[in-house]
Amino acid sequence: MHISGGCHCGAITYEAEVDPATVSLCHCTDCQILTGTAYRCSVPAKKADFRLLSGVPKIYVKVGESGARRAQGFCGNCGTPIYATSAENPQAYGIRTGSARERAQLLPTTQIWCRSALAWTTNIANLPKSEKSPA
Repeated sequence: MHISGGCHCGAITYEAEVDPATVSLCHCTDCQILTGTAYRCSVPAKKADFRLLSGVPKIYVKVGESGARRAQGFCGNCGTPIYATSAENPQAYGIRTGSARERAQLLPTTQIWCRSALAWTTNIANLPKSEKSPA
């Protein structure tokens, strides 16, 4: 599936070929902090299938529980997370689905790091809903 996207302010744009059957939710505490929410949703793209069209992401390198160094690419202007990849030898990019125009078609198929999941994330179906912010 061909996707395109970018950051909120428009400084960074990209395109990629992805397999929508590989979309995942990550509940690890690093992803909770880096996204500022309960989990991260991403889809992998091979290095050859991901192309930046404009802008240069700012990079923050974090060390995962495994010891792997992960480069977090985000917009230095607006802060939008764009991808994560290996800091040493990128072979694939975990594209943050919220930055893709086709995000509504990228449905999660699996969840990882569930031991860190916030308990309320498994049961939000009955929360009151509003089309817009009530304020």
